[in-house]
Amino acid sequence: MRVLIDADGCPVVDIAVRLAAAAGAECVILCDTSHVFEKQGARTVTVSKGADSVDFALVNMIRPGDIVVTQDYGLAAMCLARRARALSQDGMVYDDGNIGALLLQRHHAKKVRMAGGRLKGNAKRTPAQNSVFEAALGQILLGGE
Repeated sequence: MRVLIDADGCPVVDIAVRLAAAAGAECVILCDTSHVFEKQGARTVTVSKGADSVDFALVNMIRPGDIVVTQDYGLAAMCLARRARALSQDGMVYDDGNIGALLLQRHHAKKVRMAGGRLKGNAKRTPAQNSVFEAALGQILLGGE
């Protein structure tokens, strides 16, 4: 089991690296050339900058049973199809029961934006969100859920 992190714009890289190390799991950080990540206890894979370049590199690395940290619903769906676990930076576990609705929500949001509409952005990240993420990833690493 490995923890793979879609690290571009991910606020929980340090937490995920620390928990993976504590569980004895290999940790791989994936980012593009516009980001630099060097974390003790993790291997960094840097790919060329481009639309979805990190996502495709990550999907090609996945093995069944891996844990992927991502906020991208499309990437999460591909991870589930490859029998990996997927978790959002807010601690939401993606699964077959919620991924369809999340992808539909993403599709509708894109249609609104393409029509010139605006959507409310995310609220400022709170320490409580980090705690929820930490508890969720910790539980998965310990073999729960």
